[in-house]
Order: sequence, then C-alpha cells, then structure tokens
Amino acid sequence: MIAVGPKKKAPPAPFLLSCDCHAHVCGPESRYPYIPDRLYTPQDALPAHYRGMLDLLGVERGVLVQPSIYGSDNRALLDALSQDPKRLRGVAVVPLEITTKDLERLHAGGVRGVRVNIVDLKDGKGILPLDELKRLAGKIKPLGWHVEFLMHVDEFPELDRQLGNFPVELVFGHLGYVKEKTIEEPGFRALLRLMRGGKAWVKLTAPYRLTMSAAPYSDVAPFAQALVDAAPERLLWGTDWPHVFIKSAMPGDAMLFELFRRWVPDERQQRRILIDNPARLYSFPASQPAM
Repeated sequence: MIAVGPKKKAPPAPFLLSCDCHAHVCGPESRYPYIPDRLYTPQDALPAHYRGMLDLLGVERGVLVQPSIYGSDNRALLDALSQDPKRLRGVAVVPLEITTKDLERLHAGGVRGVRVNIVDLKDGKGILPLDELKRLAGKIKPLGWHVEFLMHVDEFPELDRQLGNFPVELVFGHLGYVKEKTIEEPGFRALLRLMRGGKAWVKLTAPYRLTMSAAPYSDVAPFAQALVDAAPERLLWGTDWPHVFIKSAMPGDAMLFELFRRWVPDERQQRRILIDNPARLYSFPASQPAM
C-alpha cells in the first residue's frame, strides 16, 4: 500500500506554487525493469499515485529523483515527467561518459540535475570520485544543472575543501544524511560552510533515515535547526515519497509537511523554502501550473 497520508485541506495562500523537491516513481517492473544488483524491490509507486498525494497535500509542484533501482535507465522518470511537464521536474542518474546530445534530450524532458548516490550501493559505497564528477559537471554546466549527492556528510570532514571549487551547484539530500551523531560533526559543519558560501543546497527530507526514533524524530530537530539558522535561502523541502527501503515505521506525508512547518515556523521562511528556492533551482515558471 502506498502511503499518501490523511486527506488534508490545501495550504493557505502563501503556499501556492509550493514544491515537493524529493520523490520517486517506481514500476511497474514489467515495463521498467529494475537493475539486477539493486538493494531493494519496491512496491509500485506510479506517477498517478504521486500526483494524487500532491493534490491531497495541496502541493502544486514536484521533483522526481531517479531511484537506485533503475541505475542510469531513466525511462520511468522521463515518462512520468512527460505526463505533467508543467508541474514536474526531474533529477536523473547518468553515465559519466554521457554525450551532450543525450543531456539535451534529458533537459527537454524536464531533467534539471544529476544524482550521485554513494550510499545505496553494493560496490563503491562511500567513495567520492571527484575527478570524474568534475568532468561530468563540465558537461552539465551549460544546461544550468546541478549535482545532487546522496551521501553521509559526516564521512567527509573536509567536504567544503573538497567541493568548494566544484563547477556547478551542489545539492545534498536528507539533511546531509548524518547517522545518529551530533551537529558538531566536522562533515556537517563543513556542509554548513558550503551553504553559507552559496555553494550548496540541502533538502529537509527523510528525517526517519537519520534516526531509529519515532515521529516526530526529536533527535533530528537540532540538525534541521542548524540548517535553517545557517542559510534558509539554500534549503528545500520534500516528502521522500514513497519512502522506500526504510527500517522504521512508515511516515505520513501530511505529518512530514507539518513537521517542516514546526522546524520552520516563520511564514516568510516557509515561503522561501517551499516556493522561491525550488523555482530558482529547478527553473519552474512563475505562473500557476494547470492542476
């Protein structure tokens, strides 16, 4: 069963054009085969299911991120984007040797960034291939794309030095994905420095991946607060729908939205994170999309 959370009224006017900046579509496997060495096999989480969840939350826009189960086969992602091109954007996974022509095709399909996942791997886990990634960044820079990392920033205490001169914008998922440690972790402090320097964006997503505690994940709150205090102009929010490959209780999407509002009580900051920041990063138009 896909979790879409309880039915909920649309947010008030300041949240028009709000954006869920992190979600996935999966399946059906018969049409979009999963890679053999995947770490998990999800239930179907189809584009119509996802748009229904957005409608229940009153969230107008969404960003679909390529899940690890597909490797660099972006067909499911592109097909989902094609069903609602005004409302959706995508972040793809691409081979390092990808051609300019193929990148332009992805851009035309609504892709605005590439994902680098060094967590959900059987081989190469925790390794950051900087030279290869910089070459890839050189290819995507003319398109205005970014690189989104899924990594545990606490494993990289010199993250700001390693990535400070990266050729394109950087995005980090799941509050930096620090695993049950403190906000004084050198890698997390380095992430804050990257944000303050205008180099990195961070997604306030998937707090349940940072802890084994139950909702509202109180031990994750200090990380969220540190990020909000550091640079709210560099923050994004997302549901992480459909919450694949988790070891704790399935969260409700409405609860996650309310948790965000608890972390960011100031309405101006909420608007910035939900609307203004995603519009900049993912090149959404200023006008209201058709629902």
